[in-house]
Amino acid sequence: MAETVDTPTAILASAAASLREHTFDDISYRALGDAVGVSERTIYRQFPTRSHLLESLAQWIEETEFPLPAFVTIPQFQSAVRERFVRFDASPAFAFVCARAASISPTGDSEPTFLTRTIEAMLQTSYPTLDVRDLRRAAATLRYFSSAQFWARMRTGFDMGAPETADVFDRMVGQALGRLPSVTRAAN
Repeated sequence: MAETVDTPTAILASAAASLREHTFDDISYRALGDAVGVSERTIYRQFPTRSHLLESLAQWIEETEFPLPAFVTIPQFQSAVRERFVRFDASPAFAFVCARAASISPTGDSEPTFLTRTIEAMLQTSYPTLDVRDLRRAAATLRYFSSAQFWARMRTGFDMGAPETADVFDRMVGQALGRLPSVTRAAN
């Protein structure tokens, strides 16, 4: 019996493979269809616009190429992000696609991502009396500074590699956490 193929995943895997030779803008729906063995119309059904394809591709790349190791504490989070920056340096084409996708308006659900929820849980553990507004602000700050978008800004704007970007990240984490209301601070 023939094994069923997950068409959206096959399309995303083909697009990711194409990134090794082409920029995202040079990847056509027709070429993706040919590579996967489906019609161009099928590609459009799965990803109606290039923004949909970019967002889905970035999410797929984040999950397959750049997953963060599990973390519970702030030092574990910092270590995981440092490792991620090294992986970004090793696969810059993938990292730049993730950074580009982060700069477009979302085409899908606006549900908080797994990473955002994990950062919020970490902050709730370290700062148990933090109010919801400050929790969300701190989580958004930490998420940005751990992102491919931040890495890309440091790489292109300041010619920094992973070690230098990680140093800036660590300083930004310290500043963000240092600005939390003092009554909420718990021992880490």
